[in-house]
Amino acid sequence: MPTPAPAPATTVTGAPLPVVALPQGELLTVNDKDLPLIKDALGPGVHFKPLRLDLENGEWVVLATFAPGASIPMHYHTGAVDAWTMSGSWNYIEYPDQPQTAGSYLYEPGASVHTLTTPASNTEDTVVLFRISGANVNFNEDGTFHSVLDAALVRHLTDTLSEAQGVGPVNYIGGGAADFTVKQGG
Repeated sequence: MPTPAPAPATTVTGAPLPVVALPQGELLTVNDKDLPLIKDALGPGVHFKPLRLDLENGEWVVLATFAPGASIPMHYHTGAVDAWTMSGSWNYIEYPDQPQTAGSYLYEPGASVHTLTTPASNTEDTVVLFRISGANVNFNEDGTFHSVLDAALVRHLTDTLSEAQGVGPVNYIGGGAADFTVKQGG
C-alpha cells in the first residue's frame, strides 16, 4: 500500500492554513462492518470489535457485543468511560433499576466500580460502543484481584484471538508512535 501524500499546507482555495496543522494525508476511519467479531474474548458470550487502541494514551474504543446472560467481572475504572447502547439491554448488578437500553448514553467517572450483566431474558445480543480511558481492574466474586484490562491487553487479545479464530489480521486505528526525533548511532 503506498504511503499517502501529506495534506497540503494550504486550504482548498490555496490560502495558507490558519494554524500549524497535523499533516494528515487521509482520514483515520474504520467501518465496523469490515471488522471481525473477536468472539468470547472477555468470557463466554462477551465479544468485541476493536476500533481504536491507543496504548500510549491508555485509551481504547471497542464495539462490544454481549450474548443474553453474559457478564463481565466487577471492575474498578482508573479513568472515565463513555458508553452508547446501540441494541439490546444491560445493567450493572449494583444498579438493577437503571437498565441501559438501545439509545442510552452512560458516562462513568474514573474510580467507579460495578459489575456489568445482560439479562438472560434478552431476545437479542446487546451491542455497546465503549470509549475507555485507562484500565479496568477486575475482581473475582470474593473481591480478590482477577486481572487488568487495558488497551495493551485488548491489543494482545485482538492479535492472538483473531489468529486463533482465523479472522485476522484486524485493521483498527492505533495510537501514537513514541520514538526519538533523532536516531542515535544510526
